[in-house]
Amino acid sequence: MAGKFERKQASDGQWMFNLKAGNGEVILTSERYAAKSGCDNGIASVQANSPLDERFERKVAKNGQPYFVLKAANHQVIGVSEMYSSKSAMETGIASVKANGRTTVIVDA
Repeated sequence: MAGKFERKQASDGQWMFNLKAGNGEVILTSERYAAKSGCDNGIASVQANSPLDERFERKVAKNGQPYFVLKAANHQVIGVSEMYSSKSAMETGIASVKANGRTTVIVDA
């Protein structure tokens, strides 16, 4: 099963999306957008930038857990991963975003 973008409106009226792998697991979560069109632009940015390894910034949280941030060419954050138990698990997450990020399947939650 292929990945998909799940777009939803938060209780405050802002929009956000999750990129989900084929197994339904969330692999990337967006920032919040004031308008649905901004959310759609964020999805398009993931589709364009996710194949490029240099767009992934590998980080370590204060608690020592690795995670990553996907950035656009202008260095703006597009989405953030979950916290991982190891660097290798984080790299697997990045590979999943690379594999699923170009999907054109967008559903509203």
